[in-house]
Amino acid sequence: MSTSTTASVSTHILDTSVGRPAEGVAVHLSARSGGAADWQALGGSATDADGRCKDLPDLPEGTTHVRLDFAVETYFLQSEKKQADAQQDAPANRDSGPGVFFPEVAITFAVVPGEHYHVPLLLNPFGYSVYRGS
Repeated sequence: MSTSTTASVSTHILDTSVGRPAEGVAVHLSARSGGAADWQALGGSATDADGRCKDLPDLPEGTTHVRLDFAVETYFLQSEKKQADAQQDAPANRDSGPGVFFPEVAITFAVVPGEHYHVPLLLNPFGYSVYRGS
């Protein structure tokens, strides 16, 4: 929860290739105070069945920049296997090369104290979109 001296962050992921939340994606949170400062790893979480990370660590006082690192490759490889198992004759992405073009997604954004930042990730194996939600 944000206070007047800190910001807070939440996120969720929607897999637009299947129209469902992306469950089990590891998310790591880092922060820094100022553009030239070193990143401080704060910890991480994984998305739940609703695609949400409900237990991301609090941001330290003085945070000006936040980075969310989403480890999506494992999620897509598991999803690809489930899809191939469900469609035994139709291997996923058979002729399109690797099943995951972006193995990870790193989103960096600026924050100000007292604000909450919800950052949804819309994801598919070959692209993504992100925005500041509410």
